[in-house]
Amino acid sequence: MVFGWITLMLAVDPSSGLGEQRAWGVATWAVLLWLLRVETPIVRAQVAMVVAFATAVEYTFSLWLEVYVYRLANVPAFVPPGHGLVYLCALTLGRSPLIYRWRVPLVALTLGAGAAYALWGLLGSDRVDVLGAFWFGCLAAFLTRRRSRLLYVGLFGIVTYLELLGTWLGVWTWRPLDPTGLITIGNPPSGAAGGYGWFDLAALTVAPTLLRAWERLTQTGRPKR
Repeated sequence: MVFGWITLMLAVDPSSGLGEQRAWGVATWAVLLWLLRVETPIVRAQVAMVVAFATAVEYTFSLWLEVYVYRLANVPAFVPPGHGLVYLCALTLGRSPLIYRWRVPLVALTLGAGAAYALWGLLGSDRVDVLGAFWFGCLAAFLTRRRSRLLYVGLFGIVTYLELLGTWLGVWTWRPLDPTGLITIGNPPSGAAGGYGWFDLAALTVAPTLLRAWERLTQTGRPKR
């Protein structure tokens, strides 16, 4: 369902104006909240962290620095909750019994496919994709984290698919150079999943602290039994 919904958002965006984007944003928030109703408090905290971190990155690197730009020169309303859906989809794949059973070949496949894509970005693409190669290095490092490596396996497939589809449809476009003018960027960067992986790392490391703080806050003032 999540995969299909995100695909739908990208497919309808090229013909949508601001009003339609806002309506799809409300609908995407509704889908995310509906899916979270059956998740544990820690997963909800992780998703909240991803949405907050990713939204800050979107406004900084898209609207301010213009490393990539959306079709209407904004951050579409469906993008912040969409980041939560991407994380939830990768998490669902990562905890699947089938994925766990095939974890060793899937990790190897992810590394092999990611390396081949990054190499193509450096040597075969019409843009020399240095950023993509760097982000693949980040992904390879994330895959060494045993407790969460299957999350990153799922993330590689989802983010690579969405970046290819989104740029092909013209929903967003990556600039050829970073703001310093020193780092070349593919459209999309080959290792985009490694860049997105920082959102997930923040969720996995910070969410437990956020959850404990929330629990203390909500328990303050309650009568002791």
